[in-house]
Formats: sequence, structure tokens, C-alpha cells
Amino acid sequence: MRPERAGSLLGLGALAAWCAPAAAPVFPPLAALFRIPLRLAGSRGIALTFDDGPHPQGTPAVLSELERAGVRATFFLVGEQVARRPSLAAEIVAAGHEIAIHGYRHRLLLRRRPSALRDDFDRAAATIGAGSGVESRFYRPPYGVFSLAGLELAARRWDSLLWSRWGRDWEARATPASIAARATRNLSGGEVVLLHDSDSYSSAGSWRRTALALPAVIEAALATGEPLLTLSQSR
Repeated sequence: MRPERAGSLLGLGALAAWCAPAAAPVFPPLAALFRIPLRLAGSRGIALTFDDGPHPQGTPAVLSELERAGVRATFFLVGEQVARRPSLAAEIVAAGHEIAIHGYRHRLLLRRRPSALRDDFDRAAATIGAGSGVESRFYRPPYGVFSLAGLELAARRWDSLLWSRWGRDWEARATPASIAARATRNLSGGEVVLLHDSDSYSSAGSWRRTALALPAVIEAALATGEPLLTLSQSR
């Protein structure tokens, strides 16, 4: 084999390894292979999780609906958003909800070098910890997409978790009805539901549709007979 051909194959192999965990959110066997949970550790309970906040309008709207229903959730916060409004991170904790890490910058891990990922993780942990006053246990990458380096680095400091149900509430065409229907389809014990309390990285005003969908999501979840838990409560 020619050296240049061998080099090309090695390069392709390295790229494939780097990207290997990326499809875990949509291909459960791959998630299992890389030990990336999509569901709660046990079969008991349902976890509502919210990504991309805090947001000045979206987070209070979601907190209000959760408080009205008397349920608790887990919020995967973005460090740069906490830096802008740390009091909202503290408000989430004060309301009895759980804080988790969604990175400092909401950027795809596949495009970032390991050194940049380490810096992002350090900055996220420090900023979110300072704003919320608590140490986070869980991590979810932006877009739910891991690189191999990102997966390995995150595992050194947090429990990683993706989701088993989502409302696709970031889409411009989403409606409260479509969000609730997607998020609760065939819902059962052990599910992790992904929603967003922010439109900082999605279609404008998407948080409004999420807040409007939330009562129906909660009602469907409670109708299963399962408790609504934070991630730490499920462990």
C-alpha cells in the first residue's frame, strides 16, 4: 500500500473514531456501546429536563408551570447564559429544581480540540457553580452530540445523560400540541424528556410554545402513575 494511501486511511479512521459517539441520541445501540444513558438508571419515575437556559422570559415561564403542578425538574444550563443572568440560576435552585451542565459555549463538540473542551468544561463548572451556588452532577453536550474526546473528558467529572423522549420544541413549526404529543408518546417509567426553556439557540419564541405545552406534558407524565423526579432523585 502506498504511504499516502495508508495515511489517508489512518486519517479517516481517526476521524471516524472522533465522531463515533455522535449518533447516540438517535441510535440507542450506539449509546449503549459507549455507555451513554438515554434513560434513568432504574425503571421508576420520569425526568423532565430543560436545556439551553437560563433565559429571562423562558425560564420564569417554565418555573411557573412547574410550581403550579408541584413537580421538580433538571435544568441543563449554558455557562455563557448564567454569566449574563446568574440570579436566574439561583432562582432555579431556590425553587427546588436541579442544576446540570450544558457547557459554557453552546457549540458542537465535534469541532473542538480536547484542550478547548477542557477549558470549556472548567469555565462552565465555575460559572454555573458560582451562579447557582451548587455543584452539578450531570452533563449533556450541546445538541446531544458527543465527540470521543468530549465523552472521555466529561466522564472524568460528571455523569453524562441524553434523553429518551423529546418535544422538538426548538423547531419553528412546532406547536404546543405537537410538542406535548412528541414528548409524551408511549411514555413509561424510566423516561428522560428533553425540552427547552430558552430560544437562545433555536427558533425565536420557542420557549413560549414549550411553556404552553408543559401542562399537557406534566398531565400525561403523571397519568402513567410514575413520579416526576430530578435526575439525582432517580439515582
